[in-house]
Amino acid sequence: MLGWFLKLLLILLVLRAIWRLLYGVFEGMQPRRSAPPAPEVRLVRDPVCGTFVVPGKALTAGAGTGTQYFCSERCRDQYRGP
Repeated sequence: MLGWFLKLLLILLVLRAIWRLLYGVFEGMQPRRSAPPAPEVRLVRDPVCGTFVVPGKALTAGAGTGTQYFCSERCRDQYRGP
């Protein structure tokens, strides 16, 4: 009796392992849901050194359409002149 019980238990464990393997294979075949693309960030070029900077975090000089964006105080001071 114990022999049959052990054989049945072994069969159940093997079937469960096969089931989990197949489930993983089929789950891996499903197309992935990707996150929405990140919003585009407009970059501007520092006129002194040529580094690209994000306008919201850059140092500025001028106003309106004549605004210049700088990566550092050194570049801004160099642009303004002595």
